[in-house]
Amino acid sequence: MKKTSFYIIMGVSGCGKTSVGKALAERLGWDFYDADDFHPPANIAKMAGGIPLSDEDRAPWLKTLRALIADCLQTNRPGVLACSALKEHYRQTLLDGNPGARLVYLRGSYDLIWSRMANRPGHYMKPEMLKSQFDALEEPQNALIVDISLSVEQIVNLLHEELT
Repeated sequence: MKKTSFYIIMGVSGCGKTSVGKALAERLGWDFYDADDFHPPANIAKMAGGIPLSDEDRAPWLKTLRALIADCLQTNRPGVLACSALKEHYRQTLLDGNPGARLVYLRGSYDLIWSRMANRPGHYMKPEMLKSQFDALEEPQNALIVDISLSVEQIVNLLHEELT
């Protein structure tokens, strides 16, 4: 088995992927990437308008992210990616040909995540879209699962112990 040198922090919007991902990358001294930064403008406009993305909308975006992971692994640049990766076939796209990547699933209750999203001003992903995220979520069977009721620091400490 190839050593893990790339982590994908996944979960529904508002679960803390970016906060945890940035903090973990900083702790490990690795690069951090936010999958949201790789969405084409049309996808962002759709989400900002309250319209969930289709699998067709996501396909080119997921291929771009898979290529990013592959490039990082091939050039020995360890990294952490915050990415929703809600469905199993999305995760398979990201992991395909990337044996050095591992999933970390940030799991939390609908109510907790809703309250976090409601207090997150200026983000294009509105709390009203959370239901569609939970509806689409296929919980992973092959990920390290972390409870998001812990603080970011506690989660990063737990991940650091578990992953290193």
